[in-house]
Amino acid sequence: MADNTNTGTFPGEVHNTPGGGVLVSKLDDVINWARSNSLWPLVFGTSCCAIEMMSTASAKYDWSRFGFEVARATPRQADVIIIAGTIVNKMAPVLKRLYDQMADPKYVIAMGACATSGGPFFYNTYSVVKGADHVIPVDVYIAGCPPRPEALLHAMITLQEKIRSGLTREQIKMQKPEQSF
Repeated sequence: MADNTNTGTFPGEVHNTPGGGVLVSKLDDVINWARSNSLWPLVFGTSCCAIEMMSTASAKYDWSRFGFEVARATPRQADVIIIAGTIVNKMAPVLKRLYDQMADPKYVIAMGACATSGGPFFYNTYSVVKGADHVIPVDVYIAGCPPRPEALLHAMITLQEKIRSGLTREQIKMQKPEQSF
């Protein structure tokens, strides 16, 4: 059987028979393939990164081509939460509540400097949380202020590849990138 961990093709082999075909695969591979290709995002946009996130769903970039078809406004129907923007102390309990209401398995993408490290606002005010990972666990970080829509698509595809490869939630979590300055 071919290794399909890095491609979007269906995992398994089809053996043709006179009455149709027989699919041979591992159930875990099929579940991970289906889970990775049907991620429904919960959008949590609080500042300028949200504009870039909205443009990623527009016709030019069209994240629905990659399996992120339905952006949900309710956490009970979402698989991945995309945090786009600044998180303040007053908003942190709301973010935690939304994360807790999501069904397992659930994934988190932190988009932009404000969501990953507090951004430029952390140093001038007491009310900004220094990164979403101080509130909920983050799986994929996106650098930039604001990051381009291509960066969000790359992060989504990276998350899909990690899910497709069969990694558990604990194995998917990435280390926060170190700042070089």
